[in-house]
Amino acid sequence: MRLQEKVAVITGGASGLGRRTAEYFVREKGAKVVVFDLNDEAGAALVAQLGEANALYQLVDVTDEAAVAAGVQAGVERFGRIDVCVNCAGIPTPMKILDKDARASNCGEFLRTVLVNLVGAFQVMAHCIAQMAGNAPENGEERGVVINVASIAAFEGQIGTTGYSSSKAGVVGLSLPAARELAAIGVRVNSIAPGLFNTPMAQFLSPKAIESLLAAVEFPKRFGDMAEFASLCAYLCENAYLNGECIRLDAAARVRAR
Repeated sequence: MRLQEKVAVITGGASGLGRRTAEYFVREKGAKVVVFDLNDEAGAALVAQLGEANALYQLVDVTDEAAVAAGVQAGVERFGRIDVCVNCAGIPTPMKILDKDARASNCGEFLRTVLVNLVGAFQVMAHCIAQMAGNAPENGEERGVVINVASIAAFEGQIGTTGYSSSKAGVVGLSLPAARELAAIGVRVNSIAPGLFNTPMAQFLSPKAIESLLAAVEFPKRFGDMAEFASLCAYLCENAYLNGECIRLDAAARVRAR
């Protein structure tokens, strides 16, 4: 899919990987973006930076289906269509199964993490796909592209990441069945599992945790550049034969238990 003049919904798009992807899509690819986030100030600043002709910000909690539906509809009303969905919204929520007193942890934090990271991604993609289904197929083939953001924690979850790791494993698990179902309407679904990137989420990590994670990175031995993530999102849109896959973007990192 050519991104020029296409419209992408990007969740978590006012900061971190989502923001960098929005910037890349507009500046490098000539796309339009509909940014979902919970930070009005950052969202407004991004629109001012990219221009109202290219970007729309919507205050959307991805766990609120009514808000998701309204946000998608606002994007359609502004730009006329939805072609791409990039689900970057997520929360880390460190937690263990047992607390420090060996009691069962409160399930509320686990549930909240799964709701944001997995259910939220499903809700946004579903409402975006409903719009993509009405698009004329490009080159007689595809009508839309979905990119869900997982994590290498989906494969090598560390101690204390039960909620985050399991929710991201669910995101990976969405790709193939969704791709198979949506083949009939020409919508592709892939996921990216980023490694260690210098995002606002990384601020939740302790210096010791960061040191341990960087030790697991093979090459290049550094934080990922958010532009490297954004360019992969663009590539997943542009390569029509990539479907039902999860791509690790992690410099061959394989993290240890702690």
